[in-house]
Amino acid sequence: MLKIIDNFLNRTTMYKTVLYYLMALWLIAFFLSVFGFLSYAPASMVISLIILLITAWATNNVFSYIFEVPANIESIYISVFILVLIIDPALSGNQYIFLGWAGIIAMASKYIFAWNHKHLFNPAAFAVVITGFFINGYASWWIGTLVMMPFVLIGGFMVVRKLKRTDLALSFFIVAFSSVVIFNILQGGNIFNILWQTIASSPILFFSFIMITEPLTTPPSRFLRIIYGTIVGFLFLPQIHIGSLYFTPEIALLFGNIFSYLVSPKRRLTLKLKQAIQISPDTAEFIFNSDYQMHFKPGQYLEWTLGHKKVDMRGNRRYFTIASSPTEKEFRLGVKFYPEPSSFKKALAYMNDGDTIIASQLSGDFVLPHNKKKKLVFIAGGIGITPFRSMIQYLIDKKEKRDIILIYSNKKEVDIVYKDIFDLAVKNLNLRVIYTLTDLKDEQEKMKWTGKVSQIDGKFILDEIKDFRERTFYISGPPSMVAGIENTIINLGLSKRHIKTDFFPGFA
Repeated sequence: MLKIIDNFLNRTTMYKTVLYYLMALWLIAFFLSVFGFLSYAPASMVISLIILLITAWATNNVFSYIFEVPANIESIYISVFILVLIIDPALSGNQYIFLGWAGIIAMASKYIFAWNHKHLFNPAAFAVVITGFFINGYASWWIGTLVMMPFVLIGGFMVVRKLKRTDLALSFFIVAFSSVVIFNILQGGNIFNILWQTIASSPILFFSFIMITEPLTTPPSRFLRIIYGTIVGFLFLPQIHIGSLYFTPEIALLFGNIFSYLVSPKRRLTLKLKQAIQISPDTAEFIFNSDYQMHFKPGQYLEWTLGHKKVDMRGNRRYFTIASSPTEKEFRLGVKFYPEPSSFKKALAYMNDGDTIIASQLSGDFVLPHNKKKKLVFIAGGIGITPFRSMIQYLIDKKEKRDIILIYSNKKEVDIVYKDIFDLAVKNLNLRVIYTLTDLKDEQEKMKWTGKVSQIDGKFILDEIKDFRERTFYISGPPSMVAGIENTIINLGLSKRHIKTDFFPGFA
């Protein structure tokens, strides 16, 4: 079942998954209101959505023009649908004004309350906090109702799985749920009523799936994300207050955003294309110059934003691993092009020297272990080799020897990239490299090829890695391949703590 869900989720980008989920929730709520299962008038729901769409779209375009940065269409719509799901549908002129200001403030906050082009606060949360202080307009979080709970829960599970932020969602939920339940029990409440009300009649589920996981305001590593979720989860308790200021879900999130900002990379880079090189029939390497040397760990990834015309449904943002090492001056990006590429990849392919792209949101735990004596196996499929290119180039430059076996799988020999770097590592670092092909049908190619011709299955691992039980496996490549090899290793008797998989959502 999970494999079917993952295959479905891999067809779209992360932001689109979130957007479709929010749109589905609104549509479900709309039809529930039509049939009387929700008390809101269908017309007021539509009017509220239209007001937010117009004000948010116009504001974002104005600020995008002023600050000369690409407008992220998904970001506008995501913020709009969050707001329309947490603010009661408008019925009067004052409520229309409230909604309008919420849309304006949400979009403006991304540009005004930002440092080095990186915004500090969740836009929707910031908007309802400001409107609450100045025009007495508050979020009701009506999405947290019993009739909407099944839809929030099912779709939310898929969103968190796509974002790979289960650690963050769970840390928040466990702390928030425990705090609310324990406090109310101590106040003499009925435990069963408290448990039911906390799940069915509060925004805790929607908050866990959507609000806390917003990528641009979350920390870059798993450990920091758990701390972030714990902080916001504790502040989620409505009895928490500073003087006369009592915490609401949105205020709790803003305090968490401040923590996240303090522990996260602060800079958003504008990179200029230096050179694009074709390194295999369907793979290109893009080399970018930067005025600022970002500090990162080999194997981490960035969010890349490329403004272009005729943006398709997959949007203008992607996550790609940094192929270069922190020891190199340029940023390198290895990209595989599929037969029907997205508008993003088409625009990337047509970039000229000197054209710019924006890189931000440095993240990722797919990095070398601190213990240099730990034995490792790197398994890469296709363009999943990029984090290992970064790591191995780093080890070469640092003259740092580690016990590493690299297994690199491709369909054909011409698909192998970065072989010169791996050959250098074999010579200087005693790295062991095993190349294997999976689509070698031509007889002449078979005669020339001296490496393996095999899928990476249990037999392959047993034959090639005699001490596999002593090693930690790093796997990067297409999601289906990563999941398959992970299951293979587990079936060989290793636990998940011996396996690290790359967060690799950038195949579209």
